[in-house]
Amino acid sequence: MLNYQLSLDFAKEQDKNDPLASYRNQFHIPKNNQGNELIYMTGNSLGLQPKQTKAYINQELDDWANLGVEGHTDAKNPWLKYHEYLTDSMAKIVGAKPIEVVVMNTLTANLHFMMVSFYKPTKKRFKILIEADAFPSDKYAVESQLRHHGFDDKAGLVLWKARQGEELARYEDLEAILETHGGEIALIMIGGVNYYTGQYFDLKRITKLGHKYGCMVGFDCAHGAGNVELNLHDSGSDFAVWCTYKYLNSGPGSLAGCFIHERHAYNRDLNRFTGWWSHNKETRFRMRDEFDQLPGAEGWQLSNPPVLSMAAIKASLDMFDKVGIKKLTEKSKKLTGYFEFLLKQLGEDVIKIITPNNPEERGCQLSIQVLNADKSLHNKLTEAGVISDWREPDVIRCAPVPLYNSYQDVYYLVERLKHILNE
Repeated sequence: MLNYQLSLDFAKEQDKNDPLASYRNQFHIPKNNQGNELIYMTGNSLGLQPKQTKAYINQELDDWANLGVEGHTDAKNPWLKYHEYLTDSMAKIVGAKPIEVVVMNTLTANLHFMMVSFYKPTKKRFKILIEADAFPSDKYAVESQLRHHGFDDKAGLVLWKARQGEELARYEDLEAILETHGGEIALIMIGGVNYYTGQYFDLKRITKLGHKYGCMVGFDCAHGAGNVELNLHDSGSDFAVWCTYKYLNSGPGSLAGCFIHERHAYNRDLNRFTGWWSHNKETRFRMRDEFDQLPGAEGWQLSNPPVLSMAAIKASLDMFDKVGIKKLTEKSKKLTGYFEFLLKQLGEDVIKIITPNNPEERGCQLSIQVLNADKSLHNKLTEAGVISDWREPDVIRCAPVPLYNSYQDVYYLVERLKHILNE
């Protein structure tokens, strides 16, 4: 563990010796009106654009211009199988086997498609368990599934809550819920990393617990993919979904990813929505053939791949392939630890970090509360050149992303925060 120091010289020394430092130069860093780089700490909302993204997209635009429909087979990266170029890289990032992963659709759409297959309610077992402070769209999605199946969306929702006066959910409380209601719960659907607190849940522990009581278990890993080592295969979870525009730097509203554990790969009895891209590749274009289900995660696809969006994902994943998730998380723990160290020097009576202090229970995001502060503090930080993220009622989220944030970014962020607090 690093022996952190308060000086700017320490930050500069860490950047100088950082084996990943050069990757910062491979991203477009937003600037202010004077042309100075901003301190960008919102990779947990939207990752920065890799400089090579434009070339990747332009390749497909050029092939479209020059080849038209023949680009499906004759493009430099033939479009018919474009999603396959992403599979191995994405599988490494989320800790899965290639057969378990596919890039398709968008996040909440994928969540619904997964619930079509893995939420199988009965009159006795119909409830869905989520964390009380789940990302709103997850809550909206599971409530709508309850209504769709004819159940009351309040009576059918079981909430795993933090205790009074606490921010983090406790596993013993989850165990108590399942002991009492396990026989009524059909699905456990948890955010792998909580968007608000930054708490990284133990996916394997939750899955094992859920399966013990006969529940299906899935995770929304929007704030985990590209941020922490998810190890989805080893977790044993039935499914997971994630977006690619946060830590995976694929651009606003880009496509999402899906994981379905390999034990379900050849189960054709699972209920699912289908389309022509989940049909056998060899006979897909024999338009009058009966449906022939693809095995694995590909068998949940519906439509042909949107190539321009996938090109942006490929640009980012090619960078991840060079770095590897292990090296990223190694730097992340050091960089976030440094951020935590500096914040604590401001006084723990002034700054409260609600993210777990155990590096194994968080990614790079720290969620901070400042005594007696409101959104005006966040606005002042923005005016000072820090792009952070405000979440009601009183939390500022900051994520020093190891691919493009530096130790100096962290140092100057805390210096500017200190200056605002001393005004």
